[in-house]
Amino acid sequence: MWAEVDPAHHPFTLDEDAAEELTILVAPLLPDSEAAREDRRRSLDPVTEFLTDRYGRWACGWNWSLGEGDVDGGVVEARCCASDSVTTPEETAPLVVGALREWRGWLEDLAERFADLAPPEGTPVASTDHGPGERACTRLVTTVADRTRAESGWYGHCVQVLRWFLAGKGVDEGQAREIVENAVGGRFGSWIAPEAAVVDAVSSRFAGGVGGIG
Repeated sequence: MWAEVDPAHHPFTLDEDAAEELTILVAPLLPDSEAAREDRRRSLDPVTEFLTDRYGRWACGWNWSLGEGDVDGGVVEARCCASDSVTTPEETAPLVVGALREWRGWLEDLAERFADLAPPEGTPVASTDHGPGERACTRLVTTVADRTRAESGWYGHCVQVLRWFLAGKGVDEGQAREIVENAVGGRFGSWIAPEAAVVDAVSSRFAGGVGGIG
């Protein structure tokens, strides 16, 4: 949920000294390359658990890489997946730290975009003016498609980002999920960026759902 990843509520800084310390702490938690190849989806769980315990649940996205990585359809480019990116601890640990920084940067970028796309202060969530909602959806879909390169499963994160945007504007999580599911409804596919007409249709349904909140 957005409350769990919103940078405004989860401060994070990592200067070079702290990054070096984190690299040292992560190294012993890494699997060897053979274990990573055999069980790539579970072999990095100790790293994820350590990072989330240390920084908060937002950090679990550190290994959400592009395409068919450990988790399908993400944005992280600092590493690929356990089966390809895990070598020695000395080589792999800095990649983990780099990936965490990249993921955090993405969350901070989203927070800025959400603020820029917010309707004017005082505008009710349910409004007859659907323009701001359509523009917000269009820009966010385009941004996520670009950042993920519209590779495998990219639309999963796109749906999540749209829900996060609504939650950040005070829409109930359950309502946000329903609005986004009704708007997207299987209209996006893997390995292909949506055509403008499709984005327009999704954005119109998205804005209509927001305007329909009672």
